[in-house]
Amino acid sequence: MNQKKGQIILPVSDLDPIDSLIMNALQDCFPLVSKPYALLAEKINLDNNLSLTDAEVLKRVQALKERKFIRRIGAIFNQSQLGYRSTLCAARVPADKIDFFSDLVTSSEQVSHNYLRNNDLNIWFTFCYKDQGQLKDFLESLKKESGIDEIYEMPARKIYKIRAVFNV
Repeated sequence: MNQKKGQIILPVSDLDPIDSLIMNALQDCFPLVSKPYALLAEKINLDNNLSLTDAEVLKRVQALKERKFIRRIGAIFNQSQLGYRSTLCAARVPADKIDFFSDLVTSSEQVSHNYLRNNDLNIWFTFCYKDQGQLKDFLESLKKESGIDEIYEMPARKIYKIRAVFNV
């Protein structure tokens, strides 16, 4: 497979078929019920003629989180209605600092997305904040801790709501 410049790189070759089914089901519609993993197992079982239990699905989700295929599972709110803004940021990070830099970025609860891209600007992330000072402080701290100076802010001029589901 040839990768195009700017294409997101995901190490999905390490997923077995059941992990892929779980990742796809989690993206499609996480059930808001008292036993969501039971409902996920039921859906996956019906669609694929399997017999997973809710405990097996939960165990696999936990393993996927440990392996950093899943960062978090949670709702995405309309941030502007709640008084927040977000900014897409991109950084030029040397290969030997990618893991360190990425760990610093994802350590902030205010980061909702963090991607490695096959591009000169190779780490992209979204930072959500209530006031501009939070963004400024985070980026200054990130630059100081990582030694990476090339971090660019790209605030949205217009918001488009799309449904992004990645077939794993």
